[in-house]
Amino acid sequence: MNAENSIEHSANEIRPVSKAQVWTGRVISILLALLLIMGGIMDVMKPDFVVKTTTQMGYPEGMLQPLGVVVLICVILYLIPNTAVLGGILLTGYLGGAVATHVRAGDPLFSHVLVPVYFATLLWGGLYLRDARVRALIPFRR
Repeated sequence: MNAENSIEHSANEIRPVSKAQVWTGRVISILLALLLIMGGIMDVMKPDFVVKTTTQMGYPEGMLQPLGVVVLICVILYLIPNTAVLGGILLTGYLGGAVATHVRAGDPLFSHVLVPVYFATLLWGGLYLRDARVRALIPFRR
């Protein structure tokens, strides 16, 4: 086997995971999804404290409902196995916007700015454990 075939062969191998790992990935994904759904619903319902916080961050009140709908659609895509990777990519973009917003507002690093990064890490960690396609794209070596 030459070097090129060896690289191709190792790139196509998918490390098997146990049922416990798959279920851990599902639980992580569902818990994260529930938090994002709660945030999306709050944006759509527009309670006073959400409107106040959003306008203090420099966004017009009229953007709340569209952003809430966007995050809800992205979460639905993330939870459907056939569209989970697309949902993960879209949610990563959404969370990146949240990081930028907190940086622009001068918020504290660990308690505000990095929270969306924590969410994104859980998002992709859960997806990695529950989806063989993601494990094939990011093959950790033993």
